[in-house]
Amino acid sequence: MNKIKKILIANRGEIAIRVMRTCRELDIETVAIYSEADRTSLHVRYAHEAYYVGKAPSSESYLNIEKIIEVAKKSKADAIHPGYGFLSENAAFARRCAVEGIIFIGPSPEVIVQMGDKIQARDAMIKAGIPVVPGTEGEIKSEQEALEIIKEIGLPVMIKASAGGGGKGMRLVKSEADVVSSVRAARSEAKAAFGDDAVYIEKYITSPHHIEFQILADQHGNTVHLFERECSVQRRHQKMIEETPSPLMTPELREEMGKAAVEAAQAVNYVGAGTIEFLVDNNLNYYFLEMNTRLQVEHPITERVTGIDLVKQQIYVAEGQQLDFAQEDLRQLGHAIECRVYAEDPDNNFMPSAGKVYKISDPLGLGVRTDGYVYEGYEIPIYYDPMISKLIVWGKTRDEAIGRMRRALYEYKITGVKTSIKMLERVMKNENFIQGNYDTHFIEKNQEQLMGKDHTEDPVDMVIIAAFIDYLDKLSSVSTNQKEFTPAQSRWKKIPYVNHF
Repeated sequence: MNKIKKILIANRGEIAIRVMRTCRELDIETVAIYSEADRTSLHVRYAHEAYYVGKAPSSESYLNIEKIIEVAKKSKADAIHPGYGFLSENAAFARRCAVEGIIFIGPSPEVIVQMGDKIQARDAMIKAGIPVVPGTEGEIKSEQEALEIIKEIGLPVMIKASAGGGGKGMRLVKSEADVVSSVRAARSEAKAAFGDDAVYIEKYITSPHHIEFQILADQHGNTVHLFERECSVQRRHQKMIEETPSPLMTPELREEMGKAAVEAAQAVNYVGAGTIEFLVDNNLNYYFLEMNTRLQVEHPITERVTGIDLVKQQIYVAEGQQLDFAQEDLRQLGHAIECRVYAEDPDNNFMPSAGKVYKISDPLGLGVRTDGYVYEGYEIPIYYDPMISKLIVWGKTRDEAIGRMRRALYEYKITGVKTSIKMLERVMKNENFIQGNYDTHFIEKNQEQLMGKDHTEDPVDMVIIAAFIDYLDKLSSVSTNQKEFTPAQSRWKKIPYVNHF
């Protein structure tokens, strides 16, 4: 067994801090990396060490494999945790770690390649007997072939990028007249986003539910699932709200899908934490969608109802330890909901809202957790994903969890930038959501209520705004003769902040 003593977190923002917190509990030293835009970011302050890796664009910093490996070797890190996004599902990065003798906290490069390619993943699931959405067995070679296949399986269909994700390279086709243009558009977008224009076709499931199962597997052949997450509240294929247990699920379906998720992971010899994603129709038929070979953004709600620290388990598995629990030991206790808070304006077509955060009032109280990275005075950069925090609540029942989330969102005040908080509040008050009567078209079906601008301001909001006017007035009288990138003193460290170049 390889005991890990120091981990480099190849990421930024809230997920970097999330990983570092578990490392501190395990007495593992942490190494942060940061771009020019992130010199004052909270993850830089929280880590034991921090190293500059490049300019603001992610291609020159958080995606710079050579520079990150250089920092890992310089800092003598035993392992690298990739978080999610950036290099988390990059097989070349995992392979470089292996070559350099650095533990990559994730699956093997071979599995990342196999499950990252949607066509290969689909083929592997068919061979393993896991239900998949009817569609092509491989890449579409020509537009004529696409037309022939669509005639065979029927409209509507989804054209998907094989290397895709996040809704890129996807086109819904409802008319035969749109097939050729949709294939071309999907290919073009896939090429631009992933450098691979391979696409395939799947039958479109109307009114689908997006249900995913968290799995965990060690190096000794033990694989378990940690139950499901309902991820159907989405905008443009991007998740906004997740909950567990799913209001759609029955005990019988949960057992059957959980078993399928475990078999899917075992079919590709998966090791580590991963997620098997399914589409479920109104008749409770389920179909394999894809596998995410990394930690998911929404992992905290699974942690809350199972009591399992998934990052801690990732580290244990990477060290070669066996899982110290079996499937029969796992239970879902209560109900958890996560809301993703974005720096964007829902009332203006969700335009990103980068800028300085002037004041934050975090929600507190029983059953409330906030995973974030911004602080008062921090300037949110324009270069990265606009998610600034995740608000997680737990309740004994779903009704209690919804009520607690409503209360927590009411308490959550961020000024200086636009956020999605008000829209999330509207979702929690929506009758269809409250009844658990929703699918992936929830936003579209309830757009008028969810996107409606508030005609009256909350009195508490008005008090905060007034306080900020006074605050900004006082700031204007303070000398600004400071270095542009001088970070504030860390509240966690007694030693002076040090930049490593």
